[in-house]
Amino acid sequence: MRSDRSWSPNLTLHCAACDTHHPLPSLAWRCAKCHGILHLAGFTPAFPTAADLARRPATLWRYAEALPLAEPAAITLGEGMTPLVTAPGRPDVRLKVDYLMPTGSFKDRGAVLLASLASGLAVDRMVADSSGNAGTAVAAYAARAGIACEVYVPATTSPGKVAQLRAYGATVHQVPGSREDTADAAAEAADTPGTLYASHVHNPFFFHGTKTYVFELWEQLGGRLPETLVLPLGNGTLVLGAYLGARELLAAGLIDHLPRIVAVQAAPCAPLAAAFRNGQNEPATITPEPTVAEGIAIARPARGAQILEAVRSTGGTITTVTDDQVSSAHATLARAGLYVEPTGAACWAAISAGLTADDADGRDNKHDLPLAVAPLCGSGLKSKPPADPRT
Repeated sequence: MRSDRSWSPNLTLHCAACDTHHPLPSLAWRCAKCHGILHLAGFTPAFPTAADLARRPATLWRYAEALPLAEPAAITLGEGMTPLVTAPGRPDVRLKVDYLMPTGSFKDRGAVLLASLASGLAVDRMVADSSGNAGTAVAAYAARAGIACEVYVPATTSPGKVAQLRAYGATVHQVPGSREDTADAAAEAADTPGTLYASHVHNPFFFHGTKTYVFELWEQLGGRLPETLVLPLGNGTLVLGAYLGARELLAAGLIDHLPRIVAVQAAPCAPLAAAFRNGQNEPATITPEPTVAEGIAIARPARGAQILEAVRSTGGTITTVTDDQVSSAHATLARAGLYVEPTGAACWAAISAGLTADDADGRDNKHDLPLAVAPLCGSGLKSKPPADPRT
């Protein structure tokens, strides 16, 4: 396994809209020519053999050949290979317990790559924007790397997440207004020379971290993926990462078809569900309402068109859950020993409401695999829980 922090000189950040390539040291977070979304170019993943995997530690870095950066020995916190457990009362469903990651959310998968990139580029500071979890992950790994970090969060962000950010030594900016106002403030700060915008939305290295979610499932399910991946959807970091990982597994001949992606939005803030339902290729224009699922309350997802294309290409769908459904699912999970933040219950709420079943019969017993796998993304210790639905 690689042990330095080097990367291929062929790696660039590519804008598909105008075909412009940006070198990594430019610290570009959007296309300098047209302000388009950037993608990672110049990287071809490979996969370790079964013998290699058997010798490697149970971290996401066991997939070294499939990652665009080498393992950062001084930065890693042992992230990855989270447990896969049976859902309460549903032997056909598995839940991947990603809130057992070092900072309490799946965002560690992408944040460690951003910190590794920042360290390799010798930047002075990292800037992030977040509803909480991505920011805490970036702040933790920036602290490990010895890099100054500033995180912009909405003024309404849970106090537990703000406290966690400050504990890591990050400078926290609480921004009044919408989640989009927070992103705008961070983007402005990110244009300072010597700053890496450690954006879980704009920086494509993040998705190469979150794709390891699918690699781990592939191993844990004996070299296969489930028929359905149920994933939370706000900015789409896990949806796009899972789709990327599944496509790489398919290209390598390690699976024979893509899993169906069912993406779940909070009903009070669901621009992509509306777009999917109406056959649109861009996020619908909405007026967001407050929701207990703060982590997926994104009214204008920057990669919305990419997300819609990814979900459609798998034969999947985008559905919504109400706050009452989320609160009920949150309570059910807790009584099964799984204490997540409210956002982390959104996928279980969709499964419980029957919103994720296939149009055929809702089940697929091929290879005796579970019907669906959903993540438990964030620890309940980070957030104020929703009101008990019984009161």
